[in-house]
Amino acid sequence: MLETETMTQDVRSRQDGPRINGGAPKSTSTTTTTTTTEITAPAASAPDAPRDAPPVARCSGHARTLPEICYTLRRKVIAFLDDQTDDKVLRCTQDQARISMGVIEEALGRYEPEELSLAYNGGKDCLVLLILILACLPAPSSPAFASASASSTIPPSTPARDLAAPLSTSLPQAHTRSSTPQPLQAIYIAPPDPFPEVEDFVAITTKEYHLDLARYALPMRPALEAYLGDRIAVKAVFMGTRRTDPHSEFLEHFSPTDKDWPQFVRINPIIDWHYAEIWAFIRSLDIPFCSLYDQGFSSLGGVSNTRPNPALALDADAKTFRPAYQLVRDDEERLGRDR
Repeated sequence: MLETETMTQDVRSRQDGPRINGGAPKSTSTTTTTTTTEITAPAASAPDAPRDAPPVARCSGHARTLPEICYTLRRKVIAFLDDQTDDKVLRCTQDQARISMGVIEEALGRYEPEELSLAYNGGKDCLVLLILILACLPAPSSPAFASASASSTIPPSTPARDLAAPLSTSLPQAHTRSSTPQPLQAIYIAPPDPFPEVEDFVAITTKEYHLDLARYALPMRPALEAYLGDRIAVKAVFMGTRRTDPHSEFLEHFSPTDKDWPQFVRINPIIDWHYAEIWAFIRSLDIPFCSLYDQGFSSLGGVSNTRPNPALALDADAKTFRPAYQLVRDDEERLGRDR
């Protein structure tokens, strides 16, 4: 069995995304836009998703180029890693980020850009992974956007650095195979009844982060088969899987899929991250996330099998909830999921 957890976010929340377990019918239609390829299964009745969630916030006030985004995120990661904090969770998160970026750098060295993809559904885990990947892509220093972006996101005390230099003495060199970053390929495997907030967040972040995203409204196995048929060059997929996810306890940083699954290498840079570390990274870097997380959802699936986490309830009737980032224990993360 192949398991993954990418996740979904609407600009202030998290989702537990596509997991790999089981197959079903093939797709029947394809729709293509300038940024997203969408393949859907035959329409089926599903519960209407709630429409009263907070509106989606924009990730930024202006369109940014991919080099600018990589530059800005790299600066933010540098500042985060250089922070001399006494907070134990933040120190652990810094260590995790260094390890993850080493794995990403290794993957970027092993594979050509067209051979790599990202499993992305807007959830918190794959969001962290996306930010780390973008921070590892080429980020040439350019005054054209340095003054507009870096000054507003990096504390004034952060020392100026050559962005092609290592993030720290313990991190590998920034990836420099190409002087200009290329849009990252991504696959979004949507549940039969996705939350509107999640769909909106995926659309917004696809545009914001310049993802070359293909959306499949199919079960996991046929979606992967279809994707690898459409993108025949893809050999490896970055996954937002963590060791606490179902069937993931024995995964390594580079793990081929099982023989009965579509064949590719699963790259798991954040496999050893804990729930609290995911949120520490997102909040420390001020990364926009899906709004459902602010409503007590800590793990996101479809509308029919996902509800706010009861461990975050503020009252006995479980009508109001604390935000997802206030949850601490890994073993409580999926209490709001039916499966």
